[in-house]
Amino acid sequence: MGAYRFIRLQLADAVACITLARPDRLNALTPAVFAELTAALDEALGQGARAIVLTGEGRFFSAGADIQPDGAGYEGLPEDLGALLQDHYHPFVRKLAGLEVPVVTAINGPCAGAGVSLALAGDIVVMAQSAYLLLAFVNIGLVPDAGATWLVARSIGRARALEMALLGEKMAADQAKQAGLITRVAPDGEVMEQAMALAQKLAEGPALALGAIRQQVAFALSHDLDATLDEERRNQQICGFTQDFAEAIAAFGEKRKPVFTGQ
Repeated sequence: MGAYRFIRLQLADAVACITLARPDRLNALTPAVFAELTAALDEALGQGARAIVLTGEGRFFSAGADIQPDGAGYEGLPEDLGALLQDHYHPFVRKLAGLEVPVVTAINGPCAGAGVSLALAGDIVVMAQSAYLLLAFVNIGLVPDAGATWLVARSIGRARALEMALLGEKMAADQAKQAGLITRVAPDGEVMEQAMALAQKLAEGPALALGAIRQQVAFALSHDLDATLDEERRNQQICGFTQDFAEAIAAFGEKRKPVFTGQ
């Protein structure tokens, strides 16, 4: 594994676990953090990862953007926040969204600001019972970023998204699940266990179909039914010629569990 300063990367059984590792700063996000996250994704995929788990170290998932200098080279937020997003946040968010492998996020603790964006970017989101989500931007005179507006509004609709963003109040795990923002709530000590189990199941699945499902759902969110039908046909045609599909049909006939290879 590569040498990282602000994150950790662990890879086993085709599952890559990427951990935000600045617990002393509540895993706050900086350009250097995004650079390491990007490098870790590239390394994980290069090493054959077929599922990604994203989590945080310590008591927070992420407190969002690091707004204060740390005395160790980081100077805090720049004057031009638009450039910060364009140059550092957006490339990673787009890369994560464009992956052809599934992503599970393990929200081990509270997450705020852009940390919410990363937390909700997972295809399956497991959240600790004591954790909360906080679109804190309005509390410091800013607007949601790093994709938070799209992720929240697409998940829970205009009214609830506006309430979260305008009031800047905490949303507990059970509320987040009820609203449809996350997938599962787990006891605090079981978040990683559940997330890793889900990722392992995904890693053993038909990789090409999983990647296509991921992108197909994203496509459907911004296109009409007719366009989505065409997209489904295209993806189904591709998947129908894969070795994994042939293996699944053979396994069904032989009354055994299929062994997928991602081909």
